[in-house]
Amino acid sequence: MSKWLPQHLIQEPSWFIICLISSLTCSKGEVLVGMPHYSNWLSFIRPPVDQSDFLRTMAYINICLSSFQFSLCRDIINHRDILLISFFINNICSFIMNIYSDASHSALKYHKNTKVNINNLLIITDDFNIRNRSWDPSFPHHLSISDDLFIIADLFNLDLSLPTNPVPTRYSDIADESDSVINLIFLCSGLNELNNHMIYPNWQLTLDHVPLIVTISIMNEFFQTSKLSIPKKSDEEETFIKKVISTFKSLDTSILSNQESLKNVVNLLALRINQAWNMNARRVNITKHSKK
Repeated sequence: MSKWLPQHLIQEPSWFIICLISSLTCSKGEVLVGMPHYSNWLSFIRPPVDQSDFLRTMAYINICLSSFQFSLCRDIINHRDILLISFFINNICSFIMNIYSDASHSALKYHKNTKVNINNLLIITDDFNIRNRSWDPSFPHHLSISDDLFIIADLFNLDLSLPTNPVPTRYSDIADESDSVINLIFLCSGLNELNNHMIYPNWQLTLDHVPLIVTISIMNEFFQTSKLSIPKKSDEEETFIKKVISTFKSLDTSILSNQESLKNVVNLLALRINQAWNMNARRVNITKHSKK
């Protein structure tokens, strides 16, 4: 059984005037600009340095996923155009990355010139602003900046995802400008359950870009509800300790002549201790008050 992760990674988010806040320099108050917040969604965005620092990446993650412990990783990457978010799946830390690449490709240059240690990056999604014949059939050329993009993807063990419906991702309203494919997704290499995405042109609304959707399947985590335990200072504990001491005393160490004989003695010791444990332990339920 699997779960679908409802999250939205956004490039070039629209900034809104939220309200006026008290100011010592303006009697009418200063304008507070930001992104809208919703009660059922967690928002992730790097705090701006100043009022002119309008950031170009953000993410919304539904609160039903709070148990995955999503966190913004500014300690690893602190860049206005790159959003790195960590989360935990079955006690394994994974990452997703949201990038906006401007006309000068500053985010790609940052990645190329900055060494970061990120393991288990599942996905990079981006408005790369790069046209290339490798992913855009209507564009006949190969741009050198595309090579940097693939180098970065290789560093993170990612492959370019191919859409199940290859259509443009940006639709131009300029008469002589053609539609294009500049929004891409890179997915963790070698995962059969994470190897493609879909483009939804009907969800464009008033935007010139359309959403790209990828499904990350999460296997249900197994939670142990009971365990074998021996109560402290009980008759069972005393019997178990006596049996372990007796096992050590009865070990024949005179036959230890090589690595194989040592392995046999160790395996025998482990077997007898395990038998002694199972004979004296009792099964108890694990509760939130149980000690680890």
